[in-house]
Formats: sequence, structure tokens, C-alpha cells
Amino acid sequence: MENSPTAPESPATPDTDSSPGLSRTLGPGIAISMVVGAVIGSGIFLKPGQIAADGGSFPLIITAWVIGGIVCLLGGLCVAELALMMPRAGGLYVYLQEAYGKLTAFLYGWNLFFFVEPASNGALAIAFVGALTNTMGWELGLGSTTLIAGSLVVLVAWINFVGVVWGGRFQAVTTIVKAGFVGLMALLPFAMVFFAEQSIQFSNYSTSLVPADTSVATRFAVVMLAIMWAYSGWHFVTPVAEEIRNPRRDIPLALLGGIGILTLLYVGANLAFHGVLSMEEMQAAGETVSQTMMARLLAPYGWGKIGSALVSAVIMCSTLGALNGGMLITPRVTLAMGRSGTFFRSFAYIHPRYRTPAVAIFMQMTMALILLVASLLLVSFVKRFQEQSIFTILSNYTVFCYGPFLMLTIAAVMVLRSREPDRERPFRAPFYPLVPLGFLAFYGWFMFMILRGLFVESLVSIGLILLGIPVFLLVRLLNSRTV
Repeated sequence: MENSPTAPESPATPDTDSSPGLSRTLGPGIAISMVVGAVIGSGIFLKPGQIAADGGSFPLIITAWVIGGIVCLLGGLCVAELALMMPRAGGLYVYLQEAYGKLTAFLYGWNLFFFVEPASNGALAIAFVGALTNTMGWELGLGSTTLIAGSLVVLVAWINFVGVVWGGRFQAVTTIVKAGFVGLMALLPFAMVFFAEQSIQFSNYSTSLVPADTSVATRFAVVMLAIMWAYSGWHFVTPVAEEIRNPRRDIPLALLGGIGILTLLYVGANLAFHGVLSMEEMQAAGETVSQTMMARLLAPYGWGKIGSALVSAVIMCSTLGALNGGMLITPRVTLAMGRSGTFFRSFAYIHPRYRTPAVAIFMQMTMALILLVASLLLVSFVKRFQEQSIFTILSNYTVFCYGPFLMLTIAAVMVLRSREPDRERPFRAPFYPLVPLGFLAFYGWFMFMILRGLFVESLVSIGLILLGIPVFLLVRLLNSRTV
């Protein structure tokens, strides 16, 4: 990687001169759909009931959703600056390497590739199968559920292997469906005020619960844990910067426009949920708040079951789109690792016909399948995990481990401005240094609360991150012998 501030940024940096480059074919619509589509997964559908139970009051909960969007916007402004300085495949990996060196970047890529994204992909596939069984009225065992989920992972990997345009178009279609439906859920109860009895009941906004912990700060922190999970992935357009036709225009548009759309959808959906259902009903609905709301709104017309089934179908589309987003984005990070020599160089291989990072895609698929099988074995044979779902096991790991690397990425804006003040920056985060400092202050508090509340899980996450250090040294030694 060039460290000189005057060094030109090549749009493609293949491992050898004869290697094919990535195809610069993605437009602004697909770029925005990557942000929105990668973020909207299962969180907005499965979390509101638990958030109601933990938060206890509507003002606290809706404030948390708004703050979550603002924090992501602050991060988006910073990442846009970094992305236009270094418009190459790899996203956060590239920025971390530029600011802190290869070891820090490797630990991020190692963690993302081997644990975080495969676990997320497996969890989303399991959520898809759960929604499918609800829609079809099936009852499947753990083995059958895992088999279908694994088959789905293989299918999505194949779609992304045959071309980034196919993966991008698939992402765009699923994003339109699920974002449109979340918007419909947000608007429908308010539209029905004028002609239906079952619609918004404004008295529901004043209902409350008494959570187990009555401390406002603790309740707010617990709610934010779930909300930031729902917002996670807001920066997922940056790893494909090298494949965007007009990165100077489209990357800031995708980041800021996508985050804005997400915030409006999430806040609107929660206004609808809490307007139709009381706090007690939200808590009782658990992971089926959206189905419960739609069933109540449409029951007077005899469409209650249809409405509930429709929500389950949209959850299938939503989780499928998020799964595709992960399979589309993360292999570009692994590609960058292979190019820079911090990982096995075979991961930099680009298929000559499809122009996609084939080795990285199929290795990502393999890791997701391994974690699915491992989770099935834990649930089936280990007593401690038998009361948990495969979805819970796969999703719990991601809570802590991503935050430190996000904080380091945002801090990289300040590191690089100090080290290379004259370097060209086509986009600059406004109100510097308040924007990066605001993000870091919130996330520092956020990570502390996770560490305090999920101490064992956090220690496991830290251990798996640090496990990457000997792997980094081994890969460097092996690569040096092949040069």
C-alpha cells in the first residue's frame, strides 16, 4: 500500500500484472441498496418485543432508535472520507492497514472472515428457515432446519460467484421488497386511522412496563445493544468501492442516503408498533411483534392470518437479502488481505470469466457451513446450550467483537489527518474533530456496557481476536518463503 500522500490511488491493485481486475459496474441505486439491504435483516422484526420488555417506556425506546441512527450517520461521514481517500476493495481493512499497519488490519479481517460474518450468515439462514416454516405451517427438526439453512448459504454463494452484477441485482430486488414492506408497516396504521377502528391508539404511547432493572441508564444501554445490532452493517458498501462506477459521487450518497433511509424506516416502524400495541402486548408478542400488529390491523377484514403470513414471507426476503449482502461484501475484505500479503495469496484470486473473488466467496461459504454444523452439535449434545437456539448461538458472538474495529476505523480519520494533512481528500467529514469524537464517545460507552453486561461472551470474543496474532505470524512466514 502506498503511504505517500501524493501517491495516486489505483482503482485496482491485483496481485500480479496479469491478474484480471474487479469489474466497475455498480451504480448508485445498487450502492444504496447494499447499505439498506445489508442492515435490514431480522433485527427490526425480531427485536422490538424484547426492546419493549427491557426499555419499559416508549419515549426511552424511540429516543434510542433515533440516537442509533445519528451515531451511524456520524460514522458514515467519517467512513466516506476514508473511502474516497482509498477507493479500493476491502473497506475497513484497507483503512485500518493504512492507519495502524498490517497486524491490526489482519486481526479485523481474520475476525470478520472466520467468525463474525459466517456466524451472521448462518444465523440469517436459520432465521429464513424459521420464517419459512411459519409461513408453510411446517414442523422441522434441528437437523432438517440446519440442512435447509446450509443449502441456502450454498445457493447465495453461487449467485455471488457468477458475477457481482447478479449479486448486486439480487441485493437490489430484496432490498426494495423488505424496505418497501417496513415502510408499509410504518404507514399503514396511520393511514387506517381515517376508516378503521383497529389502527393507531395514541394512548398506547403512554403505557409502560417496570423492567427488571429500573435504572434509566442501564435500561437505555440494554436497549441500545439490541438497536445497534439492528443498525449493524451500515458501512458495508465500502468493501466494493473498487466496483462502483463513480465512487466520488456514489459512496457518500450510499452511506449517508442509506443511513437516512434506515433511520426513517426504523423510527417509523416503531411508531407504528407502539401505536397499535400497548407495551404489555409488545412484550407478550416477543419475536412476533410485526406479525401481531399486521394480524390485528387486518383481522376485521378476515385477513388476519394472511397479514401474519405476509410478514413471515417478508422476513424471509429480509434475511435472504442480508445474507446476500454479507456474501457479497465480506469476500472483498479477504481479497484485500490476499493482495496485501497478510493472508494467503490464493484469496486474492479473481475468476477470469466472472471477475469475482471466487476463492474468498467459497471459503466464506465453507466457514458458514462449519459454524452451522458446530452449532447444531452444541444444541443437540451439550447440556449448557440445549436451551438456546442455533440462531442465538450464532448471533451472540457478533455483539462485542465488531465494536473495537469500528472505533479504530473512525479514529483513523484523526490519525491520517495528523500524519498526512496534505493528502487529497475528495470528501471531508464536516465539523472535524467533533464528528469522529462524538462517535468514539458513544461507542466507548457502548463497549463498556457490553463488557459489563456480557462479560464471558466478551472475553471469548477478545480471545478469538487475539488468536489471530500467531496466525498472522505464520501466514507472513509462509508467504515470505513463496516469494
